[in-house]
Amino acid sequence: MQDHPRGVKSLDAKHHRSLFERLTALISPEPENRSELLEVLHEAHDRNLIDADALSMIEGVFQVSDLSARDIMVPRSQMDMVDISRPIESWLPMVLATAHSRFPAVEGERDHVVGVLLAKDLLRYYAEESFDVRDMLRPAVFIPESKRLNVLLRDFRANRNHMAIVVDEYGGVAGLITIEDVLEQIVGDIEDEYDFDEVEDNILPVEEPGHGPRWRVRALTEIEQFNIAIGSTFSDDDVDTIGGLVANHLGRVPRKGDTFDIDGLRFEVLRADARQVHVLLVEKLPASPEAEEEA
Repeated sequence: MQDHPRGVKSLDAKHHRSLFERLTALISPEPENRSELLEVLHEAHDRNLIDADALSMIEGVFQVSDLSARDIMVPRSQMDMVDISRPIESWLPMVLATAHSRFPAVEGERDHVVGVLLAKDLLRYYAEESFDVRDMLRPAVFIPESKRLNVLLRDFRANRNHMAIVVDEYGGVAGLITIEDVLEQIVGDIEDEYDFDEVEDNILPVEEPGHGPRWRVRALTEIEQFNIAIGSTFSDDDVDTIGGLVANHLGRVPRKGDTFDIDGLRFEVLRADARQVHVLLVEKLPASPEAEEEA
């Protein structure tokens, strides 16, 4: 038996491998663009090679590279801020009610953001006789509306930052965005201790002074259950869930901060990602004089 020199054998194997790869490419060409790649991934899902969660996250990664801060930010009108020019007692109830971990701190005007206040730092307010909220503020990070989410996520990780203030072309505050907002575009809604615990908790009452009856509603709540709890009369002929109802009403995927009225109810999107809405705030509006006369 004749032995081939080791180098010749290795070169021969390399030649055969590359030839095989070329033949494989001719039979089953590699995807040349994103849409073809997604088709391959969907076929892999259909063949049970990857599960639905993995496919959804991969799609989310692609979508993040296409989205900018303006697409998912909490709009200025929906931002919960603390005004450090006012006494702490005036805005502390809001901090407790919203249960956020971070709040943009302004001084007088909403465009004058002077820092970020961590809710945990307010514990010192109860422990120290002399407490100056200004000493507790962390530096605020400002980004343009056009900043891409994939770049923003990299910056969040590199700088160990969790919140950024989004500004418009004139330097005014347009909204805010958190690292959780960006991650939810990839992995879906991230639940915390303030989210729903049981299926029975799809609709939770919210008590806030100055408002009509309000409920926090999971978007997957069936319309029939919603109608019974709220007293509405929405049809479930076309869609089964409240999330489907609001998506049909808007004609697109709802975005966080969207606010709209349907048949005497005001809907506000509290949580949503690039694929679907997750949580809504629903408020019953006062009946108009015309409706009362008809009744």
